[in-house]
Amino acid sequence: MEKYIYRPKRFYLITFALTWGFWILALVFKNTPLLFPFMLLGLIMPAGTAVVTVMTSGNKSLKDDFKRKLFRFYKVRPLQILTAMAVFAAIVAASIGTSVLFGGSLSQFSFTEDFSFSIGGTSALLTIFLASTIEELGWRGYGEDAVGEYHSWFKESIIFGCIWACWHLPLFLIPGTYHYGLKEMGVVYVLNFLISTIPFDFIQTWVYVKNNRSMLATIIFHMFVNIMQEKIAMTPETKIIQTAFVLIAAVIIVLTNKKMFFEKDHIGNLLGYSNTDRKTDQSTVLRDNSAKTV
Repeated sequence: MEKYIYRPKRFYLITFALTWGFWILALVFKNTPLLFPFMLLGLIMPAGTAVVTVMTSGNKSLKDDFKRKLFRFYKVRPLQILTAMAVFAAIVAASIGTSVLFGGSLSQFSFTEDFSFSIGGTSALLTIFLASTIEELGWRGYGEDAVGEYHSWFKESIIFGCIWACWHLPLFLIPGTYHYGLKEMGVVYVLNFLISTIPFDFIQTWVYVKNNRSMLATIIFHMFVNIMQEKIAMTPETKIIQTAFVLIAAVIIVLTNKKMFFEKDHIGNLLGYSNTDRKTDQSTVLRDNSAKTV
């Protein structure tokens, strides 16, 4: 297998320059019909950069790995995704329950009638769908692996969580975005969002790696989380409590998956390590089938 050298610095510099460039244009043209097109262009830059990077790499292993992560549905582990969804649902329930204990409203357990934001008149549901799908194509298509190639998944989760938080920064300036609404409420809510991305990425990494580095798995989970965040009637104050529970869940997940988060066998050879895992999985299936036949 031909060795591929991941270039995370180049990827993130290009991604940030293009995304922030388009989002700055969206801010300049915030009162015109150009707002949403510029927002969308900024959103697709991680995915666009990932696809171009992979497809122009000249490396067959990298291209095959990208296609596998996106199209090989049988690599996804439904039970693991459902478990991750249940974990996040428990986080939301515990957050609201704690809020109620301190005087919060029980109505937070209900669904909202509408979404909390709209960009240029575009449906928030469509925005959530696009964000969940396109972001994962970029981050899990190349960005996370580019960091994971050189670090354990534990350290990678911290590094990528910080990068992901910074990537959102221009959104706090653009009217109509969810992030702009947080800024209007106060700096505490902005900081809460930025801080929460780090422990949350441990959960995302868990979903990603446990599903054989499947982008489909993280797309499904990301979409579920975004919809939960919008359709469950949690108050902004409860979402601060939620960050604490996300951290608790992340700690539990790391402690119960130490081998995954701290193994270093994949470092320097992520593609080769993944191929070995797939061959091992296939051998195990064949061995099991043979045993059943006998």
